[in-house]
Amino acid sequence: MEKNVVVFGGTGLIGNLLIELLSEDTYFDSIKVYTRRPTHFSFPKIKNEVLDFSDRSSFEKGIEKDDIVFSALGTTQSKVKRDKKVYRSIDFDMCLNIGKACKVKNASSFLFVSSSGANASSSNFYLKLKGEIENAVLALNLPNTQIVRPSLLLGSRKEYRLGERIAQYIMPKISFLFPPSMKPISALQVAKVLIDLSKKENLSNTKIIENNTLLRYKV
Repeated sequence: MEKNVVVFGGTGLIGNLLIELLSEDTYFDSIKVYTRRPTHFSFPKIKNEVLDFSDRSSFEKGIEKDDIVFSALGTTQSKVKRDKKVYRSIDFDMCLNIGKACKVKNASSFLFVSSSGANASSSNFYLKLKGEIENAVLALNLPNTQIVRPSLLLGSRKEYRLGERIAQYIMPKISFLFPPSMKPISALQVAKVLIDLSKKENLSNTKIIENNTLLRYKV
């Protein structure tokens, strides 16, 4: 059976790496990448289409039966001018709508990135939101849901984020002071784990991979 992949989002750190790795992997037959704006990917197996992500039905149009689906969508507080309602509409609503589309279209699996410390009961807005996203997607009872919870991602982004650049420089130097759940991790390692998980056909219904496991994961 053909292994066809759908990636929602592809311009961020994880999304870019996912697309590059998927395009070079002979295990996969085709890769469809759906973005909010036209994006040029110079890989032969990549097909890029623009979707209106504010339209819930658009996610269903992008998924076919047995597709392997990745969500690389996300935003930052600065991009949404610290409007928490807008932030939630991107991080929560879009991820949940992709999950719902996976259920309707009978996708084989849904994989997405959360965060170390995700907890719907947290007093921290970001960690609380990530926990709520996880709970909402898990409540869909999809055949196979894989969630990874990395700590600070190390890697080169297209966009400049001063705070993150500073953290990426300092954190690796003092990471020995932190528990495994908080140690920084290469975004490339996270992308490789996601792809490896997508190839496993005998996984349990749900798997949440914590940062310490991601760090040790052999890919």
